[in-house]
Parts: sequence; C-alpha cells; structure tokens
Amino acid sequence: MNARGVLILPVLAALLWMSAAYLRLDTEGLFSMEALVAFGAYVAQFFPPDSSGPFLVKLWSGTLETLAISALATVLAAIAGLLIAVPAAGRFGLAPRLAARFLLNALRSVPELVFAALMVIAAGLGPFPGTLALALHTTGVLGRLFAEALENAPREPASALLNAGSPRIVAFFYGTLPNILPQCVAYALYRWEINIRMAAVLGFVGAGGLGQMLHVSLSLFQQPQSCAVILAMLAIVMFVDESSALLRRRLA
Repeated sequence: MNARGVLILPVLAALLWMSAAYLRLDTEGLFSMEALVAFGAYVAQFFPPDSSGPFLVKLWSGTLETLAISALATVLAAIAGLLIAVPAAGRFGLAPRLAARFLLNALRSVPELVFAALMVIAAGLGPFPGTLALALHTTGVLGRLFAEALENAPREPASALLNAGSPRIVAFFYGTLPNILPQCVAYALYRWEINIRMAAVLGFVGAGGLGQMLHVSLSLFQQPQSCAVILAMLAIVMFVDESSALLRRRLA
C-alpha cells in the first residue's frame, strides 16, 4: 500500500466514526435479545408463502406487469437518452451542449418516487404513471452515460465519411454509432436490471405491478402473500440479471 493509501484509510475511518456519532446509531438496541426475538417472530409470520391458485394468478399478472413497465421504460429512456446525448456531447456547439446537460442533470436529480407521485396525480393509478416515472429518470441516467461514450468515441471513421462527402447524419450512423452501440446496449441492460427493482418499489405509490401488490398485502397484514410477492421479485431480478449478463458477454 502506498503513502496515499495509508493517509486515506484513517480519514475514512474518522468520517465513518463521525457519521455514526452524528446519527446516534443504537447498535446495542438493534442486536439486543428483545429486538432479535421480535424480529424472528415477525419474519416467521411470512412463512409459508401463499400458494393458493387465485393468488398465484394475480401474482403472475403482477410479475408480467412489472417486467413490462421496466422494459418499456428502459427502451423509451434509451431512445430519448441517445437523442439528448448527441447535443450533450458537444456535437452541435456549446449552447446546445449546456442546455442538454442541464436537462439530463434535472431528470437525473429527481428521484423516481417523486416522478411517480407526480405522474399518478396527472395520469391516475396503474402502470402508465410508473412507466413514465421510470422513463424520465432513466433518460437522465442513460443520456449522461451515452454522452460520455460519444465524447470518448474515435472521430476518425466519421471524419473519413464526412471528407468523402457523406451527410453528417450518415457519418454519425455509420461512423460513430457502431463504435458506441455495444457500450450503450450494455448500459441500457444494466439500467433495466435497476428498473426491475424500481418498478417494484414504485408500486407503493400506486404505479402498479408487484410493488402495489406488496403494499396492499403488507397494509392488510397478509404476510404469506407478501412473502410470495417478495419471492416473485427475487425470481425476476435473478432472471433479468442472468439474461442481461449473457447478452453483455456476447456483446463483449
């Protein structure tokens, strides 16, 4: 370990200690016998998970809805993010670059739950506001990543096409986009994994999917149903994680 690392470790340890002291974390109460007994008794109420036929039908419908919300939101965000990333990478001058980066920062700084609350007010309950909320926030995230990929992309292929008389749009699609497309697809797939989780969370504000089912079951103290919903969330997250990892490996 170099000298810089030796100096950084005490600083990080001091920051962690000051953060814990400021937050007044009650670690003794967390790991007390009473807390552990209460926690174990509550967790035991979730088992066995509800496996009744009518509920499994609803669970399957909620799982498909969550997958559809996350997939559609990611595709919309990838398209919008790429469109905004072109001026954000400075391809149209300084003023469009600053405006596009401000828009991306604004979209990225607003949490998905805030967007979801606003969209529920505007569009009502259901999967539509959840899709819009995820798409807006994800546009800011993917747009920033796509802009960085464009900035780091080699300019020689596009310049060669421009020198040969090709229009700028043709030079972009054939000279620049193929170089960044695998990286952009990898970013979008990784963001889809995150949106799967967020689509479930957005259900707590009425945006549909498994999150709304979990919110309802927890509110009604139906812990076995809640356990089944959580297991469904785990299953789709694992499925999407493995599928996207396989696609990323093939792209690489």
